[in-house]
Amino acid sequence: MKINIKNTQNPTIIKFEFPDFITKTENFEFKNIDEAKNSPLAKQLFYLPFVKTVYISGNFIAVERYSIVEWEDVQDDVAEQIENFVNGGGKILEIDETQPKKQPVTVYGETTPNPATLKFVVNKLITKTAVEFKNIDQTKASPLAKELFNFPYVKEIYIDENYISVSKYESYNWDEITLELRMFLKSYIENGGPILDESLIEAPKAEKQKIANFDHLDTTSQQIINILEEYVKPAVAADGGNILFDSYDENEKRVKVILQGACNGCPSSTFTLKSGIENMLKDMLRDNDIKVEALNA
Repeated sequence: MKINIKNTQNPTIIKFEFPDFITKTENFEFKNIDEAKNSPLAKQLFYLPFVKTVYISGNFIAVERYSIVEWEDVQDDVAEQIENFVNGGGKILEIDETQPKKQPVTVYGETTPNPATLKFVVNKLITKTAVEFKNIDQTKASPLAKELFNFPYVKEIYIDENYISVSKYESYNWDEITLELRMFLKSYIENGGPILDESLIEAPKAEKQKIANFDHLDTTSQQIINILEEYVKPAVAADGGNILFDSYDENEKRVKVILQGACNGCPSSTFTLKSGIENMLKDMLRDNDIKVEALNA
């Protein structure tokens, strides 16, 4: 058996491909030797001091290294060690059939109009309640968000229906971190990791106002909320974001909204507010004096 070495978009991760599938329906991620009890091969690899994470999926094993070495200096030796281990009868995986099987999921990344935000789409519903997290201190309701904030490049998180929008810090490039995030999310969700405890979610001020006091708002505010819900939210959700009504000042004809997810901080959000949402409200409310501003644009 011969192992093929393949580079990835992330220079710290390299793939060692097998001629045949080594796992057909499941994916595995091991971050240390204690987690690798179901993979004798992964356990063996963790004896190498530069191995940080081992991923097993399909027909390959992907290994993430620490920065103490460069792959070009050690990749051939690692490939040889894997070949010798398997050819010598060593097991790649030892699956306990008594354990409940993971539910395979698909996770893929989609670009958004905001270059700092990537939308990771899951092929199943993960929440019925949209929620945004600006930092790790806000993640009481979401163990998944708390785990994501442990990655140094994660700046903000927005979770809704079947996707997670992740905003990064400017000093990082998506080419270097997308694979790691996607594989983490896939493994976490497949292994049944808790995503949201919806009973612990603190609704934004705008949502509380909308749900609790909608019938007591003025007619124009109600119309604005309905327009945003029906015409605007579906469009911004497709881009990994959300928009919430905050308030309407009848004297100034000013509508204030809150942007979330990919919409927050997006370079094109001001253009969208002015040329899109503002013009729509002017037209549908038949009032050319309407102005729209985002509280967090």
